Amino acid sequence: MPATITIKPWLDPVVDVLGHDPRSRYVETFWLPTLGPTAVLLLRHLADRFDRTPEGLDLTVADTSHALGVGQRDGASSPIVRTLRRLVQFDLACEDPMSDLIAVRRTIPPVAARHLRRLPAEVQAQHAEWAESQGDEAPLAAARRRSRRVAFTLLEQGDDADHVERVLHSMGFHPALCHESAHWAHQRHQEALDHVTALAAS
Repeated sequence: MPATITIKPWLDPVVDVLGHDPRSRYVETFWLPTLGPTAVLLLRHLADRFDRTPEGLDLTVADTSHALGVGQRDGASSPIVRTLRRLVQFDLACEDPMSDLIAVRRTIPPVAARHLRRLPAEVQAQHAEWAESQGDEAPLAAARRRSRRVAFTLLEQGDDADHVERVLHSMGFHPALCHESAHWAHQRHQEALDHVTALAAS
């Protein structure tokens, strides 16, 4: 395994709408006991970086290990390499056998029933309560929150609204949602700039 690994977001139109952000309370509560802390930390780290570079990134194994507090090793024995293989085992990542590229889910599916059955009874009860409370929420609402968050992050980095809309579309969001989210983020960004300008002039 090389010292640098190319990581791409795994585009999945179904999971990207119905799944959960790796930084969400859901993943922390229900995936953490199954995956372990290093895997969840890596998923969160990659989610942050996908927000900044939606097309993918070159992951420096030793630096990433150091950043996550699991040492500075690279190669096959690195905790990061072992963790990526664990994500593959849980269908949260997939490897291209013809290259060093790995695709990692940017949105995490609900915990499978077989994994839920292995969790403590209290956590299983929490999941049942969560599922009941979320039953009435339309999938579009969750997708809108995610697309708006990405759009606002890109605008904060200096991208224009047209480019933000194209990036959202490349990530698998519906074209109407891409347009709405880019417009929403542009308005919020402009409001924040106007507020700062007004404060500076007062």
